[in-house]
Amino acid sequence: MSTQHSTPATDSARPDAAAAYSQAKSEQEWREQLSPEEYHVLREAGTERPFTGEYNSTTTEGVYACRACGVELFRSETKFEAHCGWPSFYAPLAEDRVQYIQDDSLGRPRTEVRCASCGSHLGHVFEGEGYETPTDLRYCMNSISMTLVPAQD
Repeated sequence: MSTQHSTPATDSARPDAAAAYSQAKSEQEWREQLSPEEYHVLREAGTERPFTGEYNSTTTEGVYACRACGVELFRSETKFEAHCGWPSFYAPLAEDRVQYIQDDSLGRPRTEVRCASCGSHLGHVFEGEGYETPTDLRYCMNSISMTLVPAQD
């Protein structure tokens, strides 16, 4: 049975204060930890080019964790092929793992998804696109924002 969900509630402000997150670091510390490409996406809300990310087509079973802080975000069981060029999931591992921010940067409303632990940008969530998923949501994530931890046999 399919359960309908609506787009998650968003915070209207874009929190930038490192103290707001349990895994707070200065931007200098993030620059030292992350590659320039990772920093651009995770800390500056950039986007990797479509169809270039390492997890776009992967079917490996496991858990996708935040590349910046390691918090587990998505299970492979919720990943589906949306043919959009980025890994897509229909639900996070738990709602308290992600944060939703209203994003009007392209002149139209979108919902940004961040790691609730460190505030890193992961991607965006979209609703009502017609995919056959239990939630009617598509979490369109940047591969570079995550690390796949393969399931143990």
